[in-house]
Amino acid sequence: MTVNLEVADGVGTIRLDRPPMNALDIATQDRLRELAEEASRRDDVRAVVVWGGEKVFAAGADIKEMQAMDHAAMIVRSKVLQDAFTAVARIPKPVVAAITGYALGGGCELALCADFRIAADNAKLGQPEILLGLIPGAGGTQRLSRLVGPSKAKDLIFTGRQVKADEALTIGLVDRVVPAAEVYEQAHAWAARLAAGPALALRAAKESVDAGLETDIDTGLTIERNWFAGLFATEDRETGMRSFVEEGPGKAKFR
Repeated sequence: MTVNLEVADGVGTIRLDRPPMNALDIATQDRLRELAEEASRRDDVRAVVVWGGEKVFAAGADIKEMQAMDHAAMIVRSKVLQDAFTAVARIPKPVVAAITGYALGGGCELALCADFRIAADNAKLGQPEILLGLIPGAGGTQRLSRLVGPSKAKDLIFTGRQVKADEALTIGLVDRVVPAAEVYEQAHAWAARLAAGPALALRAAKESVDAGLETDIDTGLTIERNWFAGLFATEDRETGMRSFVEEGPGKAKFR
């Protein structure tokens, strides 16, 4: 399989495994969607790490495969492509991308689907589609501009240039830069910490932020209010408040 899902201690690792560069061909895209949907459903998966291995995250689409496609074929395929990445973005649990080596084109777009991005100090990210006479087609024009702002997104998309880890951190494209040997370890630790948290509250927080960004503030506040009130019907809320009163903050153990 070109993508695998491994679960341990509440953390599901979606591992790209298509050497040497984890090129995202059609089979890999479809498998990515399947495993994102599986991770969303499984109760034993409470947080997710997306990882490409020690050498490379993902160097983009399979260009040879794309070159053989005509306009009619891509009209059909482009929606399926976007759906695969959206399935990752909509995993209703915390998701962290562990970025090593290259995250280019579709690889960068995949990293954008995570809630948090930890990059190796030797990582390079970018959207080089313009160099092929194309634009990003798996969400890059939308997610990148929402993350770093339209001006910085246009710089990267218009030029197709690659940015090193330090610049990616400066512009907000990644959230943490660590030595390459520590990327997966730190990503897994971030996910494991949240996997021990209140699952429904984390889902509510993620959906409130993500849905709120797509609408006006009044609608966003309604989304937040409905989730906030709804959490008062959960066992996690009872556990958290009881623990706070009896033991102090930060000591609750959620099931």
